[in-house]
Amino acid sequence: MSSDQVHVERVIEAPASAIFAVVADASRHQEIDGSGTVKGVKQPGEPLHLGSEFGMSMKMGLPYSTKNVVVEYEQDRLIAWKTTGLGGLIGGRIWRYELEPAGDGTLVRETWDVSQDKQKVFLKKGSMPDNTGKAMTKTLKRLAELLER
Repeated sequence: MSSDQVHVERVIEAPASAIFAVVADASRHQEIDGSGTVKGVKQPGEPLHLGSEFGMSMKMGLPYSTKNVVVEYEQDRLIAWKTTGLGGLIGGRIWRYELEPAGDGTLVRETWDVSQDKQKVFLKKGSMPDNTGKAMTKTLKRLAELLER
């Protein structure tokens, strides 16, 4: 991985507002997660907005929790949150969704950005970037299947 980001894209035959409603609802992340690591939201919440904080129950081998803060937000166009764990001692990666009109649908770009992650050097090595890209491709497929019914 030469850059600090991995991107995947897919055109989804749904309006940006419908797609945004799903990705801006932390309680729905388990539904679309292509990695299988998201197990649920720690507390019910309202739709996310700039500055929202939400916790997630996760499992990658062992169970763990994350704290997430929405750091970028533009209604129906952009949402990104920064993920940390262990009281902020680890993490800092950003998960970003960008939505753009594309004919009768919406181009959805998901990005895994480790530029601010405390473990960036380790995350960029080995199979993590490739595996993350594959999982994000599955996420966008699940999102499309959910909305194109």
